[in-house]
Amino acid sequence: MNEYRFEITEDLEDERIDKCISSLLDSLSRSYIQKLIKEGQVLVNDRSVKGSYRVKASDEVYFLLPESVEPDIEPQDIPLDVLYEDKHVIVVNKPKGMVVHPAAGHYDGTLVNALLYHCGKELSGINGVMRPGIVHRIDQDTTGSIIVCKNDISHREIAMQLRNHTITRCYHAICHGIIEEENGTINKPIGRHPRERKKMAVNEKNGKPAITHYQVLKRFRNYTYVACTLETGRTHQIRVHMASIGHPILGDEIYCNRKSPFKLNGQTLHARILGFKHPENGAYVEVTAPLPEYFQHLLEIL
Repeated sequence: MNEYRFEITEDLEDERIDKCISSLLDSLSRSYIQKLIKEGQVLVNDRSVKGSYRVKASDEVYFLLPESVEPDIEPQDIPLDVLYEDKHVIVVNKPKGMVVHPAAGHYDGTLVNALLYHCGKELSGINGVMRPGIVHRIDQDTTGSIIVCKNDISHREIAMQLRNHTITRCYHAICHGIIEEENGTINKPIGRHPRERKKMAVNEKNGKPAITHYQVLKRFRNYTYVACTLETGRTHQIRVHMASIGHPILGDEIYCNRKSPFKLNGQTLHARILGFKHPENGAYVEVTAPLPEYFQHLLEIL
């Protein structure tokens, strides 16, 4: 059994218990944590609590988890928007709300479930049964192009291109405020937030190098439509970088403290262009993921 015991610090005070645990343990989904609480397996100061409980500073939280066993991930007939496919790789246009690969307490409805149905056994095995074919990820509420490998040779080649920053990755986003300059580069290291483990932050002391190039596509009243090209690929890089220059992404529930006047599910961020050298012959392949309907509609409104 895996034992978890921690004391609540002042920065987490008054958080709901499930949200608090989720922020401390990003390996567990919120729904799985809520299940543990409902079953009475989460103790606060040696007493079980309800899901509505809000933690207090110095509370001691304790629970046990069984040893993790990688489950059999089931193929699911979930429609895929395929942008490119051959016997080596497949590039799909991921919809909003879809998680890329299974995690604890969340084993279905993911991109991997859909790929297993679509591709059968033709996925690389380097990352194990939980992440077959997966070489990179995009956030649950980010839409757009993601490349998946069908064999280990392709996986190693694409992974090398990612490490060497030779893959073209251009995202479109709508940001708060008016960006005055036509283009620019944000060169700020990114690492874990010093207090909130599920967040990333510009971290001069412990962060890894991170570079984002941006170009203004159109300005609206109070908003700017931009294209962001990644030179590096840190977790939440574009979201953190744009927020760091005072132009957080519209709808971002983590890095933006401004209210959105629109009904959105997460950030307006779309992986628009993905370009790579084909793992078999080295030919350059580039695909463009059409903007999702909600994104197009929002641009029309603006």
